[in-house]
Amino acid sequence: MILDVPGVGRVEQRLDVTAVQLPLVSFRHTYTFAANGAVVLSDSTLRFRHRKEVEADLVAHGFRVRDVRDAPDRPGRELVFIAEKTS
Repeated sequence: MILDVPGVGRVEQRLDVTAVQLPLVSFRHTYTFAANGAVVLSDSTLRFRHRKEVEADLVAHGFRVRDVRDAPDRPGRELVFIAEKTS
């Protein structure tokens, strides 16, 4: 994907998955700046957890789960936890 960034110029953005070892998925964003050829790398790892695991961690840290909903922009793919502190 190529973006025109005001005050910066054209920036090419590339995303590559670098490793999948469930529940972990690692990936790298590469940004290349057309103005000077500079390259910036950003490595990240996401951990995908099951609903029960997230709920158990919230309770263990003093929260009560009031509701769990689908993310409005990704129904069936991401959960939103509504929780409140119990103490």
